[in-house]
Amino acid sequence: MPPSSLATTVMGQGWPRDRGAQIGLLIVLLVMAVVAVVGTDLAFSLFDKPKASPVATSTAASPPSVGVTLHWTDVTADRLAEMLPNKDFTLVDVKTPYIGEIDKTDLYIPYDQLKARAAELPADKRARILVYCRSGVQSAVAAQTLLDLGYTNVWNLQGGMNAWTASGRTLVNKGRS
Repeated sequence: MPPSSLATTVMGQGWPRDRGAQIGLLIVLLVMAVVAVVGTDLAFSLFDKPKASPVATSTAASPPSVGVTLHWTDVTADRLAEMLPNKDFTLVDVKTPYIGEIDKTDLYIPYDQLKARAAELPADKRARILVYCRSGVQSAVAAQTLLDLGYTNVWNLQGGMNAWTASGRTLVNKGRS
């Protein structure tokens, strides 16, 4: 690009006429935009609070200390089927509206009513509670709500009832509402 063409572009006097200069300028502008977006995203992420996410972790035996982020434990349909014969947890269907449930379900509490109906949950905040819904979306919200309520041993069925039935298992309908 001739120096006069670059000066004209830099000084805001117009767009360069040379095709190579136009492409070069577009590349520079694109790189600057990417740097601005990535830099902004990075800067904001430094100030975000960590959030609980569905990752497998060991469960706490006592309430967490201040500043500790809790996580729930995801389980597969096969793992839940292995756990049911020697059930030592509260199984909660959180799907709204009610469409059926996995046999041996203890409670039906829609995910958006957990806080209001917390008295129905185990009093011991260390008790294992396993939540599920149709696909796993509402139960993820429920799992986070349980963590927010102080429960430390929260489990979530990956894929929900869809995964349960896809694995060849059935649902029962107890007509709950």
